[in-house]
This record gives sequence, C-alpha cells and structure tokens, in this order.
Amino acid sequence: MARGRLHTFVGHMFDLDTLDTRFTTPSGVPYKTVIDARNNGANGKRDDSFNAPKPDKHAQPSKWATPEFLLYYVLLGGFIFPSMFWVTYSVSRPSDPRYGKYERFLSPGWIPGRKIDVSDAQYSTFRNNLPFMALLLVLHPLLRRVWEAVNPLPRGAGSARAGSPEAANARLRQRTTFDYTFAIIYLIALHGFSAFKILLILFLNFKIATGGLPRKYIPAATWTFNVCVLFANELCRGYKFRSIALLFAGPSAGDMLSDPSVLVRLGEWLDSYGGIMSRWQILFNITILRLVSFNLDYYWSLNSRSSSPLEKQLDPANLSERDRVTISAAPGDYCFRNYIGYTIYAPLYLTGPIITFNEYISQSRYKSATIETARTVRYALRFLLVLLSMEVLLHYDYVGAITKAGADWSSYTAAQTSLLSFFNLHIIWMKLLLPWRLFRLWALVDGIDPPENMLRCVSNNYSTLSFWRAWHRSYYRWLLRYIYIPLGGTNFRSWRDSARSVITYLVVFTFVAMWHDIQLNLLIWGWLIVFFFLPEIAASYIFPRHKWESRPTTYRMMCCAGGVANVLMMVSANLVGFAVGWDGLQSILKGILYDYSGLLFLVTACASLFVGIQVMFEVRESELRKGISLKC
Repeated sequence: MARGRLHTFVGHMFDLDTLDTRFTTPSGVPYKTVIDARNNGANGKRDDSFNAPKPDKHAQPSKWATPEFLLYYVLLGGFIFPSMFWVTYSVSRPSDPRYGKYERFLSPGWIPGRKIDVSDAQYSTFRNNLPFMALLLVLHPLLRRVWEAVNPLPRGAGSARAGSPEAANARLRQRTTFDYTFAIIYLIALHGFSAFKILLILFLNFKIATGGLPRKYIPAATWTFNVCVLFANELCRGYKFRSIALLFAGPSAGDMLSDPSVLVRLGEWLDSYGGIMSRWQILFNITILRLVSFNLDYYWSLNSRSSSPLEKQLDPANLSERDRVTISAAPGDYCFRNYIGYTIYAPLYLTGPIITFNEYISQSRYKSATIETARTVRYALRFLLVLLSMEVLLHYDYVGAITKAGADWSSYTAAQTSLLSFFNLHIIWMKLLLPWRLFRLWALVDGIDPPENMLRCVSNNYSTLSFWRAWHRSYYRWLLRYIYIPLGGTNFRSWRDSARSVITYLVVFTFVAMWHDIQLNLLIWGWLIVFFFLPEIAASYIFPRHKWESRPTTYRMMCCAGGVANVLMMVSANLVGFAVGWDGLQSILKGILYDYSGLLFLVTACASLFVGIQVMFEVRESELRKGISLKC
C-alpha cells in the first residue's frame, strides 16, 4: 500500500497540473469550479457546473505498446541515449589530450573523482547565492505574516476570498503596503545607492501614464521611453555616479593626475556602495516589461471604466485566469504604492516569471484558488530534481569550460562537436529554468501564482512555433498581449496578409532580441527564428491535417520528417544566439558537411531525431486523449 501511495505521489508530481493549473484548465474556467467538481467527485456526487476536459476527437489510439514503439524504446535506451552521453563524457575526462587546456575553468565537485564545470557566470552566480535565496524564500513570507499580525484586517474581513468587496480591498491594501515597503528595502539592499536611479526611472514611467498626458499618446510615449531606457542602460552602463559628476564638474576634474573635485569624489563614493548587485542594469530588462504592463493596462482601463466583474455577472473572488488578466483593476488601484509593489515585487523582481499588473492586483485582492499546499510541495520537489540533474550534468559534461577556453573545434569529430553543442543548449535551458522555478516557488509560498515559464524540456520540441510558445512562456504571453495582438496578429490567407504577418513577426522578434541584449548575434537569432517559422507555416497550409485523416500513419511520418528539419533549424538558431555564435556554427557545419564521417553522423543524428520526435508526437497525443491541448 505504501508503494502504491508513493507511485501515486510521484505520478502527481509529474502531472502538468503540478507545474501550472493553466496547462490543464481552460483559461476561461475559474479554478474554484475545478476544485468543487473534484471534491464532489471524491464524495461520489455528480457536479454539472463544470464540464471536465473531454478527449479530443482527433486524438489517435495509444501507440505506447505497439511493435513500432517497442522498437523505438530499444533504439533510445540501447543505443541513442547511451551514445549521446558517452560522446560528451569521453571528451570531458582527464585522459582526453585537450583536458589541460580548459582544466583551469573547472572547480572542485561533490561527486567523488569529478570536478564541476561552473564556468558559466549566470549559473555560478545562481549557485553561489542559492543558500541566501532559499533563506529569503522562507524569511519573506514569514515577515509578511508578522506584518499581517501587526496590521490585521478589519474584524470580519479575515476571509477575503469569500468576503465582501470591502474585505477584499482591505486585503489588497494590506498586501500591497507590505510589498511596497519591502520593495524599497529590497531595492536598497540589492543595488545600494543605485536604487535611486531605478526609482527615478519608475517614477518617470508612472508619470507618463498618470501625469496628465493626452490619453492617445500614452502607448507611444510608453514604448518610446522604455525602449530608450533599454538602450541607455546598456550604453551608459548603469549611469555611474562618477560619470554623472564628470558631466557637471568637467572632464578635467576626473583626471587622475590632479585632485578630483568634491563632486567626482562624491560620485566615486556613491558608486562604491552598489549593494549586493552593483550592476543593476543587467537584470533590469525584466522590470521594463512590468513598466509597459502597468502603463498599457492603465491605458486600456480608461476605455473600460464602466466594466467590472460584478457588471459582467462574475464573482470577483472566483475569476478565471483570462478574466484576471483582461478585466481592468479599479481606478484607485493604479496608484504609486501598488505600482511600486508590483514592479519591485520581491519574488519576481530579478528574473520573473512575468505577471501583468491586472492579475497582480486581482490575486492581491483575492487569494487564487490555485494556491494549494500539496501542489506547492510537489513543485518544490520538481525544482530540487532539476537542480540535481544540472549538478550531475556539469560534473560529467564540460562543454562550458571547453568553449570558454577557446576550443579548437577542428580537433573534435563532427559527433563530438555536435553533441557538445546539443548538451550546451540543455545547460542553457536548465540554467534559465532553475531561477525561474525558484522565484516562482517563492511567489507561490507568498500567495501569488504567476505563469510557469517552461512547459517542455528543450529536447521535447519539434515545432518552431510550439517551441516559442513553450519557452519563457510568461514572456510569450506578455508579447501576445502588449505587441502581437495590438499589431493585428498574423494571417496567411493572402499575399498581402502574409507580408504584413511576416513584418509583425520581425517587429516582435527584433524587440525580443534587443530586450535580451544589444548584440548582433541575438539580432541574427531573432531573424533566423522568423525565417524558420515560414517553412512550417507553409507546410501547414500545403498539407492540412484534415486531408490526411484517412492516412494518419503517412501523415505522421511526413510531419516527423518536417519535425527533424525544424529541430536542426532551431538548434542552429539557438547556437548562434546563446552559445557558440555565428562563427562557431560555421565551424560546426564545416566539420559535419566536409567530411565523410561528418555526413555519416548527420544521417545517424537525423534518424535518432526521427525516433525521438515520434515519441514527442505520442506524448502530445496522450495529452489529447485526456482532453489537454497545449498547442506546443
């Protein structure tokens, strides 16, 4: 019986519902309805108020136990997976002749006989600060409890979820006042005197929306200001106080051969107190998204002042996820206190995930029904498993150190180069996944449920369009709401619409590239993504699924061949943007295409991808059989 309970617990831990209820509940359905239906089902009662997801009529019968998939299991478990790991491990052993060239970038590891590759600055920073972040994850919610004890809700307002609007407003004030107070302290601790630069940027953005600017100019002014801040932060390197002082004191005052002026010395002193993270501009890009969200949510609220959940006959304590995002907050909610509490909300400030202002206010007013202790515990365990996987991988695959040491890729075989690059993408995926999940876990513990950023493993993607929807999902949703939909979306039914749609994609991904960093590699990456969208979109029109309903196996094989091409293109684009750059990609392609062994590896790799994509197809079909359609 204990084994059965353990098996059930592990099964639930890997449910999509554990990651995010948004994946398993339609966006227009309040989650409280799901809970009621679940509880009634457990009690043997029928509940017709919620239509549970029904199997998709297009879902194919299960193939998990067919001879075809038994062959795939043998190939994956007996050859493909072991070969992939062995190739990367073999070049990461001390016996490899190139080991001495990158050994200096390795650190002592906790697995006996192995060092660990923490040469990546992002992951190394995260790893070193993990104990402090874990302490904050515990301390911050505890401080909120103390705050709530010192500043209790009015009598009778203890249960805001089911309470009156007055009780909900009291809960909103209680939470946002704490968020505002903690945000100021948090900002100063993180960035020292640079916190005042951040507050100035926030104040200017706030005045653009609420300072009396004619309403029609708010969107253009918001975008102009925030894009300029994006560039200025990078070009001015965080606006050093010394550099600002030099503007007023004159360049001669900063000459090291003479005594600096009092103003310059003051600037240097202020720069010396930069807090825990003196380079605040590095992670400020995520805050830019919240600045845009506040201003545009406020702008759209001006056109819907008469709209409210009650007027739409909705229970404001039990809104669906879609309604929390789209229904504007009350006019009084767009105040400076709530604005600062939202933009510098501690659990999500550094890396996200991204939550819109409307949803932040809604969840602060009424606790989301999706916040359940059992799910949060399972989510925490999944985070720990990913952390363990990352640590083990970095003990046996030294691709980061090899790349940092300026590897001579011509000394590696095509298989070694390709698989090192492939595992490099997995390391990139996990180094982003870990902070996102940790900070989302912090938010869940604190009572806010932001969207999950990663739906699929990087190895579980065969579609360029679907990959984009599943990778950094909260950012994808932000782009949809604030750029893609306002630009008119996409439509490929005519040549004119197709041209406009391509331009829309280019605008979106040019912003995405600039938002990540102002580098040519990332700009090329963004345009490559758009270019790689086009074959998939064209294929969906040329080979529509409904015309192949009588030949599902043939259609599946055709789609799989297209998926192999998509994977190769996605790997290439992401290597350019986030790993080896354009020159590195050219070296890899040269090693593959100009040698017989390289071509043999390419054929083997494509065959392996074909097998893997068939499994990916079946994973999605199994979701459809449960009534879950994620479109990614």
